[in-house]
Amino acid sequence: MAEKARYRPVNFALADVEVRETPAATYVSARAPLQRYADRTTDLLLHWAATAPDRSYMARKEEGAWRHLSYADALKSAQALGQALVERGLSAERPVLILSGNDLEHAQLALACQYAGVPYAPVSPAYSLQSGDYNKLRHVVNVLQPGLVFAADGAAFGPGIAAAIPADVELVLARGEVAGRKSTSFASLLATKPTPAVEAARQATGPDTIVKFLFTSGSTKLPKAVVTTQRMLCSNQQMLLQCWPFLAEEPPVLLDWLPWNHTFGGSKDVNLVLFNGGTLYIDDGKPTPQHIGITLQNLREVAPTIYFNVPKGWEEVAQALGRDPGLRRHYYSRLKLQFYAGAALSQPVWDQMHASAEAECGERIVMTTGLGMTETAPCALFVLSNEARAGELGTPCPGMEVKLVRDGDKTEIRYRGPNVTPGYWRAPEESAGMFDDEGFLCSGDAVKWRDPARPELGFVFDGRVAEDFKLNTGTWVSVGPLRERVIRAGAPYLQDVVVTGHDRGEIGLMIIPRLALCRELAALGEAATNAEVLDAPAVRGFFGALVQQMHDQGTGSATRVKRACLMHEVPNIDRGEITDKGSINQRAMLTHRAMLVQALYDGNAPFFIQPN
Repeated sequence: MAEKARYRPVNFALADVEVRETPAATYVSARAPLQRYADRTTDLLLHWAATAPDRSYMARKEEGAWRHLSYADALKSAQALGQALVERGLSAERPVLILSGNDLEHAQLALACQYAGVPYAPVSPAYSLQSGDYNKLRHVVNVLQPGLVFAADGAAFGPGIAAAIPADVELVLARGEVAGRKSTSFASLLATKPTPAVEAARQATGPDTIVKFLFTSGSTKLPKAVVTTQRMLCSNQQMLLQCWPFLAEEPPVLLDWLPWNHTFGGSKDVNLVLFNGGTLYIDDGKPTPQHIGITLQNLREVAPTIYFNVPKGWEEVAQALGRDPGLRRHYYSRLKLQFYAGAALSQPVWDQMHASAEAECGERIVMTTGLGMTETAPCALFVLSNEARAGELGTPCPGMEVKLVRDGDKTEIRYRGPNVTPGYWRAPEESAGMFDDEGFLCSGDAVKWRDPARPELGFVFDGRVAEDFKLNTGTWVSVGPLRERVIRAGAPYLQDVVVTGHDRGEIGLMIIPRLALCRELAALGEAATNAEVLDAPAVRGFFGALVQQMHDQGTGSATRVKRACLMHEVPNIDRGEITDKGSINQRAMLTHRAMLVQALYDGNAPFFIQPN
């Protein structure tokens, strides 16, 4: 009998759930009740500034050295900046818009907004730095009508500001300037002298106060602003603490790159540190070939107690740990827990991480995960076991009730609890449509029981009820618009296309050609087989140019096509791959053609095409 793997001890809560069945749905909740939680995030800032004033709250490397912001400094800057916000009369109707990525000025301004009760919205820097038309940035500005906009660098963000920020909106810059645009320096705001008004503003905040607006990815439509309240954030951190009691044993230390305009990094990780008196080292690296080296160097300098990443990041870290003994020794020196989210982590990467830990310290470090969304602030489920496996999601957090509803061949999971958003900002129709008749948030995620006879083992992920999916970087792929672009560009020889890439690193296409027209293009007679038609130089040339065009027009991993194949077998109506109206069922195609999808990523699919 194989010896059971040994894990570094970590204090988890007991996974114990209550299940209630009805004819229409199944309801699942944790038996443990949710305990009392804070009314506002700034209560924790005051607590740690009083009890551990000199402890580092955040740090970021600047000019080769780590610049630290202590809890005392964080409180002082929150009061000064908060006073400046109060003086400007900002509010939910005129919030603060933050264009920059993760940095200490962003962190200070976010705390100041919470202190003064002024909502803020951290938006993706890509909307300003990588967009060609700035349409998403204009949309954000139109939805929020901000009263103040902050950017770290005037030169970098200047074009986006010029294109989308109205001239009458105050602009605050940490450095630099925007040509032809008046601005206020961040340093001058920081020099504001606090008065009793800022503390009065803080005291006026409470559980229903809006902390921030987080924009969805805009997979099918323009991004929506998710209202995030104090109740959501505070209750969610209490849920997290009850699931992970070890957080109270010593202040957590994080090294984290996850962007603050997303809920994983900006709501969960930042507040995990604040609520438990820990330290967050801002990692300017990313899981990309150009930036992973920064992350690895930072891991050589900062030993985290908990490490969070998306699957693509874990792939890079796993490889580096396997080849660098010094990095491995430092990384595991005080690590208690590893966590992934955003997409499924492949079992080989999981196994590689376990092998590295056993080689270094003779024991494994728990790798775990959960499930949540921006609208749940974000934690909803956690795996509370050493023996987690790829694809598992765990059980509901205390205070979180989930509802399982059949949707065709899938089961959608829905949420109800104090951490669930009241809705989308200035979008009443979308807000009403996101809840069912019992007030459960409809997630669009599909789940299955790991073992129906043992509900305490929780759920495994079963994809999306809809077509959109995530790459293993955690990036959403918007299938509909991409599919439309391909079909339009592929006319008249392309009938339809299936977009692939779920939990993989790249987008692929399974192209369904119009064989009759392709036969004409190939100048082949009726005696030629479908395979001969698709292998004709003219046909291969057309579709090769199409795939190259889709690759070259991509602006990132979520839109750039990296591989494709031509299907010589028509979709099967009996298997539900195509409807009687001729439309393609993406889910059915991906399910029934799983071997073809694998061959596509192995590079040996029939009529394989790869761009240069």
